[in-house]
Amino acid sequence: MIRNNTFLKQIVNYKDLLIYKKSICISDIAYYFANHFYAKGDRTIDQMVQAARSCKQNIVEGNAAAPTSRETEIKLTNVAKASLQELLEDYKDYLRQHGEEQWHEEDIRFKQTRNVCSKHNESNFFISRLPQRSAATIANIAIIMICQEDYLLYRYIERLKQNFLEQGGIREEMSRARKEYRGY
Repeated sequence: MIRNNTFLKQIVNYKDLLIYKKSICISDIAYYFANHFYAKGDRTIDQMVQAARSCKQNIVEGNAAAPTSRETEIKLTNVAKASLQELLEDYKDYLRQHGEEQWHEEDIRFKQTRNVCSKHNESNFFISRLPQRSAATIANIAIIMICQEDYLLYRYIERLKQNFLEQGGIREEMSRARKEYRGY
């Protein structure tokens, strides 16, 4: 007997995705940063929080849409990536406008932070350490984490595109399932 689960399958749960776990960290850091280092009522607070939230939520929505629309999954994952670029610019603007330095790859702080950010994907790990850090340090941590997430999202999108090329979308899955059901 042919089982009726050959299409409309949820391939992966978003909660298991590294891109989702990192997006939570980025979102929580953005919320902390915006609410601690901008004056109450500054529009940048909402902009930063919403850009970070958009990244996380578009990962969730794209994953939920995946069973019926690989195209929508790819598009929404790319929207998540674009939202990160907006947030990245906010952090860079903060550093520039406050006369602070953005760490570069050869800086030991950059290397250490990149290593820590690549090993930890739990929001509590970062949030518990933020009160002891300066605004410039937090902005640099966020920049490094956003760059890592951007790379992970790029790789994820490339994998989604390859999966689509190899397996097709919902129409191809439904046709294959129907043919299998009919015994063709």
